[in-house]
Amino acid sequence: MQTNETTALDAEFMSRALGLARTAQRWGDVPVGAVLVVGGEVAAVGFNQKEANHDPTAHAEIVALRQAAARLGGWRLSGATLYVTKEPCVMCAAACVAARIERIVYGCADPKGGGAGSVLNVADNPGLNHRIDVKKGVLEEEASSLLKEFFQKRRGEVAELVDRARLESE
Repeated sequence: MQTNETTALDAEFMSRALGLARTAQRWGDVPVGAVLVVGGEVAAVGFNQKEANHDPTAHAEIVALRQAAARLGGWRLSGATLYVTKEPCVMCAAACVAARIERIVYGCADPKGGGAGSVLNVADNPGLNHRIDVKKGVLEEEASSLLKEFFQKRRGEVAELVDRARLESE
């Protein structure tokens, strides 16, 4: 059963993850942010850096997992909670399983690529050697709005480029 304190902490750390998502957006990447917490303390943070680093694995979750493992001196992150603004994809959910994360708390679901319950449930797959407790919907509206605004703007930019190309070819 969830306590009010847990809910308040979840909202606090998710709010920090949303700030990181805005950083990703400023860098021209999909606005996803992650905060990894161990023992009530922030052990690592990450935001999407796929575009900036030309790295298909530079998702917010992977960045945070790598940073935490380096900082804590080991790949096993038992007892950790990962706060992420969007449901982890299959790759990220599998990395969380491999790292032995205890809990994932996410903002909005990813109905096209979610790996923590929406499309696949890697986080709670009985065939894997570790399972993760997942809590969804923390600051969901903020997380969802940030992504919607980003993709609306991106679609507008693409439409503008297509229009320009069409005019130049006439």
